[in-house]
Amino acid sequence: MANLFRHLPSVDEILTALAGDPALAGLPRALVRDQVNRFLDERRGDIKAGRLADAGELTLDALRPALAEFVRAGCRPHFRRVLNGTGVVIHTNLGRSILAQEAMDAVADACAHYSNLEFSLRTGERGSRYSHVEDLLTTLTGAEAALVVNNNASAVFLVLDTLARGREVIVSRGQLVEIGGSFRIPDVMARSGAKLVEIGTTNRTHPRDYENAVTEDTAALMKVHSSNYRIIGFTAEVSAEEMVAIGRERGLPVIEDLGSGNLYNFASLGFAHEPTVQEAVAAGLDVVSFSGDKVLGGPQAGIIVGRKEYIGRIKRNPLNRALRIDKMTLAALEATLRLYLDPELARRKVPTLAMITAGREELLARARRLRRRLSKDMAGLATVGVKPGFSRVGGGSFPEQDLPTSLVTVAPAAMDVEALRQGLLATDIPVIGRVEDGRFCLDPRTLMDEEFPLVAAAVRSVLVADAD
Repeated sequence: MANLFRHLPSVDEILTALAGDPALAGLPRALVRDQVNRFLDERRGDIKAGRLADAGELTLDALRPALAEFVRAGCRPHFRRVLNGTGVVIHTNLGRSILAQEAMDAVADACAHYSNLEFSLRTGERGSRYSHVEDLLTTLTGAEAALVVNNNASAVFLVLDTLARGREVIVSRGQLVEIGGSFRIPDVMARSGAKLVEIGTTNRTHPRDYENAVTEDTAALMKVHSSNYRIIGFTAEVSAEEMVAIGRERGLPVIEDLGSGNLYNFASLGFAHEPTVQEAVAAGLDVVSFSGDKVLGGPQAGIIVGRKEYIGRIKRNPLNRALRIDKMTLAALEATLRLYLDPELARRKVPTLAMITAGREELLARARRLRRRLSKDMAGLATVGVKPGFSRVGGGSFPEQDLPTSLVTVAPAAMDVEALRQGLLATDIPVIGRVEDGRFCLDPRTLMDEEFPLVAAAVRSVLVADAD
């Protein structure tokens, strides 16, 4: 065994041999060295376990193919691009919304150059970073004022901390939601210092429940969007307009966490009704918060709009500085909001909207193109087909809305479909899909046409490697 160890090439020999590998060009030498050491440690483990007993298998030439692949894989960035074939448009685990080209260009420009982030080009003095998007938000929503923080959880926390710390906030029991990542409204409220007052029952809440719960210690009435679930059947819910009337009568602000929130009216396209931000503001709500990277299709952000009186107080909260957004988020958000000035332009150019609103015939045509691309050079490795299916909006939006689509199916001839799914996670650009009825399925709704060749190359590489 000691003799076998001596046959392993040295780290310096390997580094010299890998010096010409274009896949490793420009990488820090320390990073490559670390992966080489990891590879050699694994081979030493193979020797100790008796899996390697032939000195001829330990030469640099013999090890080189596996060595190069190991080092290349280990040197890949941990955070990287994937191809989303799941059909879930706002996929929280895969980065939520894809930015419009205009937003990406704005981010690149903000990163490459100095900017007027907090500088007024009118006065030549210090300015506010929020001025870059506040006018756009008030124009688009009808609100008096606006503020942006780093995500909607922060927005909810900041609103409650400002308006209700140490006092009571009344919320319907049926709206005490938990969404992904164990984000719970009661927990956020407790951390903000506000005191939760639950009213009504899980399925039914009435105006009198709010009226009877108001005390001298009440700071606000709160409405929470149910996000990724629905209560149906024998139900009753108090409308925003009714809550506003109660709030005005009692001198209390009414706030709403819209969750995903959207600026585009999908009802005109036959979707189930989801309240828009414009509707919430028009109903008279004093403060409304929502996400920037869900249905809006922009960067991660928590957007707060409402009456100037309350937004001004929220802006002055010292916590606002800790939760503020950076120049890249501002650049992407401004570019995205500018597209919404023309709703039809936004529908075409904001990828999230374009994916959600894609029609059946368009998706069928794209599925057929992807099938043709996948079928090339398969040589009996798999059967590729197209079948009807459904996509999802995701991100807690439209939870009951099935989006008809056409799925491209891959049925391996010899390889187990689960092994195919796992293999695609390890390709240079991982491909994420879903398994249905023993076939690997790809939904063209969440794949760009230019990604089809990448998907085909990845699928073929995994099938060929298994056949070899």
